[in-house]
Amino acid sequence: MEAVYVSRWRSRGKGRERERLAALAGEASAEAAVAMEAASVATAEPEAEPETPDVERVPVPQDLTAAAFFDVDNTMMMGASIFHFARGLAARKYFSTSDLAGFAWQQVKFRVGGRESHQGVQSSREQALSFVAGRTVDEMVAIGEEIYDELMADRIWEGTRALAQMHLDAGQRVWLVTATPVELAAIIARRLGLTGALGTVAENVDGVYTGRLVGDLLHGRAKAHAVRALAAREGLNLRRCTAYSDSQNDVPMLSVVGTAVAVNPDSGLREVARARGWEIRDFRTGRKAAKIGVPSVLGAGALAGAVAAGIAYRNRT
Repeated sequence: MEAVYVSRWRSRGKGRERERLAALAGEASAEAAVAMEAASVATAEPEAEPETPDVERVPVPQDLTAAAFFDVDNTMMMGASIFHFARGLAARKYFSTSDLAGFAWQQVKFRVGGRESHQGVQSSREQALSFVAGRTVDEMVAIGEEIYDELMADRIWEGTRALAQMHLDAGQRVWLVTATPVELAAIIARRLGLTGALGTVAENVDGVYTGRLVGDLLHGRAKAHAVRALAAREGLNLRRCTAYSDSQNDVPMLSVVGTAVAVNPDSGLREVARARGWEIRDFRTGRKAAKIGVPSVLGAGALAGAVAAGIAYRNRT
């Protein structure tokens, strides 16, 4: 009986530590998002005068207490953004694409159930972003800009982008929320004309990455913490906010807002959405739409974790 109590105590301790790291990741992400938005506003060039000055431009009334939050991978973008980023890095000889092969099967195994295990996420946490250690933030941002144009721009779901524009047209702010590094997430948000992004924060000192994360990956409950933290900073009423995702892992984020929408949902999220009466939007067609969950398991999403593992492995050898 004593062994049972010890096991439960240890489990609770691990749970509290995971929650602490998730909260730290969320706070760090919200802080980074606010800072990036402020910097963007400060450096923005003034809008050019309209070619027909006699036509009055009617400003969109700002709705300051409502906002929308969009997951990226398989929600805003086809496949995993970190995988597309890694493809671009491989093309630039940051590591060899052959290094990824040995890790792909392990990633498929822990993703195939639809719900990622804590062990799998913990492994990704330990390995993700280690390849940037010693590199500058400016270097990674510059490369991210190039890779977006090469491999991501034509993978945006037009249906999801239209949903984001609907919120912008209503005067609401729109943020991406993703486990992707916050610098890459911010590039995607800016290119789409969105307000900003919440993403995984990699520690840097004087503009040079240390190879460590601040808290944890922005994943699962960490996304919910980030949304709450940003809402507190920006004066948002979460009951008036909307969140969009394709994954069951994002149920915590979807649950903290007033309106949740499942976009291209995996089987787990589809079931939850039906049970809770959430709206479902599916922009996939034909066989893709029929194979609910399969594209994210066997496609680019399945290799996203493998990319991080392969990069870390390459960095150690």
